[in-house]
Amino acid sequence: MQYHDSIKQAEEKMHAAIKQLQLWHIPATPINYTVSYHYLNQNSKSLNNTIEKQLATGKKLDNFFLSEVYHQFILKQSGFRSELIDDLDEVLDDLHANSKQSSVCTAHLINQLDNNIANLQSTNKNDVLRAIKGIRQSSEHFKLEQEKLAEQLRLSQRSTDALRTELDEVKKEVYLDSLTGLYNRKAMSKHLDTWLSNDPTKQVAAIVVNIDHFSQMNERFGPLLSDVLLAKIAKKISSYVGESGLPVRSAGDEFLILLPDVERNIAGEIAEKIRQGVEKLRFVSSKSGTRLPPMTLSIGVSDYNVATSANAIIKQTRALINDISQTLTNHVNIASS
Repeated sequence: MQYHDSIKQAEEKMHAAIKQLQLWHIPATPINYTVSYHYLNQNSKSLNNTIEKQLATGKKLDNFFLSEVYHQFILKQSGFRSELIDDLDEVLDDLHANSKQSSVCTAHLINQLDNNIANLQSTNKNDVLRAIKGIRQSSEHFKLEQEKLAEQLRLSQRSTDALRTELDEVKKEVYLDSLTGLYNRKAMSKHLDTWLSNDPTKQVAAIVVNIDHFSQMNERFGPLLSDVLLAKIAKKISSYVGESGLPVRSAGDEFLILLPDVERNIAGEIAEKIRQGVEKLRFVSSKSGTRLPPMTLSIGVSDYNVATSANAIIKQTRALINDISQTLTNHVNIASS
């Protein structure tokens, strides 16, 4: 609702936005409603083009897609914002390093002044005493100033820690999927760029995980329960990924795992463990006590050079599943050499 809208206009737009969501067969969550409202009012040409392109290809809109659109076009999470986060990280690291170096240099200077007191030589005893007294006074004054500086640095450090905490929260908003806590495509592209800059020859194994018959489950039990299932399955999948691996939510009911410097056959073994682990899960509705059908996964495994784009990795590995998904589910398909 825009501020210049009358009450009647606002109500009309609210009803229209809800109706549009019904036409899309999407629940009226706050994010979905906001996207629908902006779409109908044509507040962003890019937003409308993205939605219309998705519809033109015959693909359904879902909560995941509208969440991506919301963050990209309404929250304005642009590349500039990502670069700003990196710059802030670098500034904070530099500030910490400079503060530490300043303390070391100051301590060294004080030691030098103290040591030089014993090295003063003069034939006049009074001159020597005055020099010693003057140096000692300078040293004591400098120590007092150092203590003040140290206190300022402690205060600055507390401020930096608070800023870093806030920055971590912003990073979560920019790079993490809000439902599952896994990384999003923006984070995936960033990691690929980092790996490429560090080692252009690096290979990365890719595991695409698709939940079998998830759309039917969503239609049968509703989006709220489906979201709970997605989050639980995502957590299970993530448990098989090591510290160096990158678990990504790449689509509504699809996940991608990137494993740098892991051979394809090893990635296939990990994929099989993931498939078996999810197959053993049992889900019960906490509200009704109804036992839900077992969930299974179809998984594709391949490997790429890190120079390959994020979209190409997803598309090519996804094809390993799509090519046989009509006849086979609950399986792992490893790309041939």
